[in-house]
Order: sequence, then structure tokens, then C-alpha cells
Amino acid sequence: MPESRSPFAYTVLRAVPRVERGEFINVGVVLFCREKRFLGARIGLDADRLAALSPECEAAGIRTQLEAIVRVAEGDADAGPIARLSQSERFHWISSPHSTIVQRSEAHTGLTDDPAATLEHLFRTLVAAPEPSS
Repeated sequence: MPESRSPFAYTVLRAVPRVERGEFINVGVVLFCREKRFLGARIGLDADRLAALSPECEAAGIRTQLEAIVRVAEGDADAGPIARLSQSERFHWISSPHSTIVQRSEAHTGLTDDPAATLEHLFRTLVAAPEPSS
């Protein structure tokens, strides 16, 4: 008998180098599936795309923030007290607004039988640069 599909929520992480312009690039995805006890984050900052929006923006600082989000999602105890919270609490902390440069989309929902594969699919379709057509 196949496994049943479980509800999940995800948020897209965005780099917004110049808030006043309202331009952004997607730089990560965080997915939470309570039933499967899964919380995962996948990041990918394209420094060239970021520079196209704002040449003076420091990619290294944004990358540091994104790596901290991954560590919190993973529950890395060295990432501070937030990382020691439950998966649900960590997801809600990650998906709440608290930065002007690294922002989160609203939460979206769906169903999955494999949260890790769904996270990878969302990353490929929402964050990774499109493959050039041949």
C-alpha cells in the first residue's frame, strides 16, 4: 500500500537588495511537513543575478544570513537558541518577516509523499536559474 500524501507548507526566501525598488531574486526555499517530521531548507544565491539588481550589494552578507537559516532549519544547536526549538517553531520563526534584505514569501501549502524530493523540486523550479534553451 503506497504511503499517503501529507500536507506541507513552504516559504520562498528572497534577496531584496534595494527595498525601495521592490525588486528581488529567489534565493532559497524552506519546507515543513509536520506529519513526516521534516523541516528542510535549500539555498542558492546567484551573485551575478544579485549584482544585476544592485551592483553595490554584498553577496557575502546575504549568503551568511541564508546559511544561518539552513542551520536553524537543521536544528544545529550551535546556531543559537532558535535552532533548539521544535521544527514547527523553527519553521514559523524562519517564515516570519525580520529582515529587509532577506525576505520571505507568504506561506504556501501542498501535499507530498516525499518532502525532501518536494523541497528539491521547489528549489529547481523557484530558485535555480533556468537552464538555457538549446
